[in-house]
Amino acid sequence: MADITRYSPFDELFNEFSKGFFVKPITLPGGANLDIKLDVKESDTAYAIRADIPGVKKEDIQVDVNGDQVSIRAEVKQEKEEKKGDKILHSERSYGMLSRSFSLPTAVDAQGAKAEYKDGVLNLTLPKKASAQTSRLAIQ
Repeated sequence: MADITRYSPFDELFNEFSKGFFVKPITLPGGANLDIKLDVKESDTAYAIRADIPGVKKEDIQVDVNGDQVSIRAEVKQEKEEKKGDKILHSERSYGMLSRSFSLPTAVDAQGAKAEYKDGVLNLTLPKKASAQTSRLAIQ
């Protein structure tokens, strides 16, 4: 039996209004935004994915492809230090992990996949796996 719930547009409005009202969100120094923004484009033979991951070294990024599942992980390290002469006046360090996982409509050929990271942008080219040919059987 299906559960029936009542829709109220005011619930969504209140949730958006009260978000961050009771608890202040934690941000990194300099106002860095902690999420991976994605653009996914599909052609006949492959998927082209553009992920914005600024301020991260390419050695700290990991991409996993398993069938139609794609996972992107990045380790964020930021250090800020203010000196006056030989004395350190202020020092801050922040470390964190970003991740984003999603499913594609068809499986990906992981052997032919390519990844390139330049200027804070990760570009993935994920070729589609050749699907098994379906054939219709004649009924005798």
